[in-house]
Amino acid sequence: MIGMKRLLSYARRACDDYNMIEDGDVVAVGVSAGKDSLSLLYTLSALSRFYPKKFKLIAITVDMKFDDLGEGRAPADYSPIAKLCEELGVEYIVEESNIAKIVFDIRKEKSPCSLCAKLRRGALNEAAKKYGANKVALGHHFDDAVETFMLNLFYEGRIGCFSPVTYLDRTDITVIRPLVYAPEKDVEYFARHTALPIIPSACPANENTEREEMKILLAKLERENKGLRHRIFGAMQRGGVSGFKEVKFKHYDDEE
Repeated sequence: MIGMKRLLSYARRACDDYNMIEDGDVVAVGVSAGKDSLSLLYTLSALSRFYPKKFKLIAITVDMKFDDLGEGRAPADYSPIAKLCEELGVEYIVEESNIAKIVFDIRKEKSPCSLCAKLRRGALNEAAKKYGANKVALGHHFDDAVETFMLNLFYEGRIGCFSPVTYLDRTDITVIRPLVYAPEKDVEYFARHTALPIIPSACPANENTEREEMKILLAKLERENKGLRHRIFGAMQRGGVSGFKEVKFKHYDDEE
């Protein structure tokens, strides 16, 4: 399968480096219906067939219920994802929520992303616990890590990022990010050539965020300073930012 070898290589290395998976784990993949989460689901499904530590997968989508906002919005159709999960032999759960209504109608957030993400993570973790998972896997990749680090630096004046592995004591759930070594372009390549059933986001704030602005800025700086993202990521590792470790790993970009 085109591009699968790369994603599997990155995911296995991340799982090994950070002890993300142990024997007997039940891992809930948070499936937002975007390219990142669907690629992660496919990758972990493939990894589960040969990884020395045996684990079970389930897939959970938190339905934000954007159709509750009116404006002629139709309910999301998750049947293509259900079909993919059936092909992969993975149980698929759609957990309904009222997050869109809370964020946009009740709270009327001008900058909705932070609250939305917090509510979505909470709903996902609770659902994972309810359905017997002890770990939640999120589709954040290499570029997400660099962008998050820079967003925290630019907009909050602090050094920080999400962690490759995070234990949440309130819910007794461990959050893992197996694609943290995988560049976004490799995820996009795999998603495009595998024809994953991506469902475009119905969020009113989609592509109008500080993260999108940072993505554009980093792309411009990368064109002027080749390898910039890798140097930032390396600095995060060497500095031990948010649990990152200084680990040498072979990056496919090094061969190109």
